[in-house]
Amino acid sequence: MGYIEALDKYIEATNSHDFNNVKAVLHPQALYWFTDQNCISNEQIGSYFMNSWNTIKEEVYSATDVQWIAASDQVATCIYTYHYEGYYLGEFVSGSGRATNVFTLHDGEWRLIHEHLSRL
Repeated sequence: MGYIEALDKYIEATNSHDFNNVKAVLHPQALYWFTDQNCISNEQIGSYFMNSWNTIKEEVYSATDVQWIAASDQVATCIYTYHYEGYYLGEFVSGSGRATNVFTLHDGEWRLIHEHLSRL
């Protein structure tokens, strides 16, 4: 699996709403920067994901306009527009923002080591 497929696998894992699936594609030292919080451990990242899934029910996450801006045999970085939709307090909601993802080769597999999300 290459880094492009790793992004697809990450989005699929996110949409499973099971953090064990997400954790399987994360680097052990993954670091996330969200608009409202930084997460520096898999435990913090997991708590953030669980809170999001509990807040936005049936959330679907997607990426458009993906651009791979740097890639080598060890690391790859992409930027894209993220989209989400789901139900907040029973009402349909949707939104989007900017994302930067950095993948690195770890134990022979591409893993997400950094994600930076910001709202538009």
